[in-house]
Amino acid sequence: MENSVALVTGANKGIGKEIARQLTAIGLVVWVGSRDAVRGERAVEEIGGTARLLVLDVTDAASIADAARQAGTLDILVNNAGISGGDATPDREDAGTFRRIYETNVFGVVAVTNAFLPALRRSAHPRIVNISSGTGSLTWATGPQFPHRGSYAAYRSSKAALNALTAFYAHALSGDGIKVNALAPGLRRTDLNPTAAASDGDPAEAAAGAVRLALLPDDGPSGEFFSWDGTPVPW
Repeated sequence: MENSVALVTGANKGIGKEIARQLTAIGLVVWVGSRDAVRGERAVEEIGGTARLLVLDVTDAASIADAARQAGTLDILVNNAGISGGDATPDREDAGTFRRIYETNVFGVVAVTNAFLPALRRSAHPRIVNISSGTGSLTWATGPQFPHRGSYAAYRSSKAALNALTAFYAHALSGDGIKVNALAPGLRRTDLNPTAAASDGDPAEAAAGAVRLALLPDDGPSGEFFSWDGTPVPW
């Protein structure tokens, strides 16, 4: 992966920042995607090395287009930017909250991925990693793994939609050699929501799982859903 270039969206904090840090540490040029320039610059300074700021709001078409022009070449895209919303079941959540969360977690991924596809198609080893959630697994949602069924409905359903997109993109881009996979990072100590903020999960541990998918060999899997430790997650 010498001289490879990666973009991590939502990388000014949390898991995204750790992914950017780990990719930079192994010698990649890493675009730190951040919709806030000040926070993004602070993250770039903290990461150091070959990290670079890329101001990118995944919900803004003009921002995405500008970022794609600025970045130029790209080998790895990590769709990490995401928001959660409150701990509500669908019957207690308004449609506006669903729209707001889907705008970032689903529509933003489509817009960013499509904007950077020309660059990825020029790469010798193109990879896309979508940061999903184990709570978006429909198999787990209907089983004993998540007894809090129906909670965080807007967030969890957006991740289920992202999982479907992962499979669809993998099928569509297989002829281009682009591998597309989803990661369930596990509950991590971030400001995603109060549950995450209160956890003791290390974001760096989840980031290592994303980096592993970003550096898959050419005979590696595509269109799959993996946990942070490399084990498969059911759709």
